[in-house]
Amino acid sequence: MIQDFGLAVRQLREGRGWSQEQLAAQADLNRSYVGEVERGQVAPSLLTLHKLAQALQVSSTALLAHAEHICQQRDHQRQRLAASLVAIAG
Repeated sequence: MIQDFGLAVRQLREGRGWSQEQLAAQADLNRSYVGEVERGQVAPSLLTLHKLAQALQVSSTALLAHAEHICQQRDHQRQRLAASLVAIAG
């Protein structure tokens, strides 16, 4: 889920045409920390979640929902792949 949250942040940032530096400045965060969040290397605090959401001009709930959607898509892809492998092996 941490990687999915990072991907959600990256997608929203790129959707605005922003660099990590621009997002970090808007969120009052360190650029390297934003990179760690996007790569899923750190679990951001609630305060950081709020800062990122505000900077990206979405609610914290919407940012989390976007991450959840990514997680669901990934799970669905895994299920389809597993079903395909079973069909091939069967």
